[in-house]
Amino acid sequence: MEETRLIPGPAGQLECRINAPDDWIHTGPIAICCHPHPLYGGSLTNKVVHIISKTFNEMGCLTVRFNFRGVGKSEGEFADMTGEREDLLAVHQWVKQVYPDAPLWLAGFSFGACVALLAHDVVRPVRLLLVAPAIDMYPQVKDQQVNINDWILAQGEQDEIVSASAVMEWQNQQAIKPTFLWFEDTGHFFHGKLTLLNERIKSAWS
Repeated sequence: MEETRLIPGPAGQLECRINAPDDWIHTGPIAICCHPHPLYGGSLTNKVVHIISKTFNEMGCLTVRFNFRGVGKSEGEFADMTGEREDLLAVHQWVKQVYPDAPLWLAGFSFGACVALLAHDVVRPVRLLLVAPAIDMYPQVKDQQVNINDWILAQGEQDEIVSASAVMEWQNQQAIKPTFLWFEDTGHFFHGKLTLLNERIKSAWS
């Protein structure tokens, strides 16, 4: 099942893409997925976000991808991560209203991983996935501690946008250690490695 829906957001409507396995029930898990930087072509159709959604669907999750404000049919303008965090919280609120009994997972890629990180204390997902978080680009996230026991951090060794060493240093500073998925010879967008990303996430959370 795939459905596109517009929901209320803090700066206007937010465009959401909902995908679910055929056998999903209303008490099954729901994963919210956050896309990369809106000013550099990031959207809910980004291929890494798409493979995260597909992976979660294969694991029995309904997924909600959404466009941050100013992207696609989502209204408003880029708000330097603060507003995008508010967008995520609005999607979270909508999910909890529509599916109050569903366990919640949260995921993000690059800029979207930082947004998920900044919001996870409010969302309080049972599982958190951060893929190539732009730790070195945003001072507001570099000191953030993850307060989720079950979380995955995935990073490519040859990332040309995010500093892989900064991500590794950041995860070493975490009190609650992630399942750290390190991808050798892999750039920021996981070219040629999307299937491997899918397989390793499923293996870690099998």
